[in-house]
Amino acid sequence: MVVLSKEYGYVALTGFASIVMIGHLAINVGKARKKYNVQLPQMYSDDSETGNIFNCIQRAHQNTLEIYPAFLFCLAVGGLHCPRLVSGLGTVWIISRVVYAHGYSTGDPKKRMRGAFGNVALLGMMLTTANFGRHLLGWTAPRMDCFRKAS
Repeated sequence: MVVLSKEYGYVALTGFASIVMIGHLAINVGKARKKYNVQLPQMYSDDSETGNIFNCIQRAHQNTLEIYPAFLFCLAVGGLHCPRLVSGLGTVWIISRVVYAHGYSTGDPKKRMRGAFGNVALLGMMLTTANFGRHLLGWTAPRMDCFRKAS
């Protein structure tokens, strides 16, 4: 039986928050489909007047889905090593994706860069996960405290 620290609850809640964020972006795409009359299974609009806005809304969701498996992996595995740190970084990433989508949905793809701060958070999650792998293999110095309470 695997025993998780009580603090892994932060990881679980961060994962749940990410599901809510993905759902929010999906709802935005559904609303845009109706507003701009883009029928399924068509992925993109070729309408010369409103197609760009729909395509930007759809791409914000799609871009998030493309990186989501890496986010979830780092959240779950890195969270075993440093649950509070990884949950904090995960929360920053989630907020950044909302900011990213909001900027992108204006129809000006350059405005998506307002959410680029999440890349730093994701990098931190990736490094924490890699550090955990090194620790498990015995390749590292003593373990980081990662904001843990003193025992």
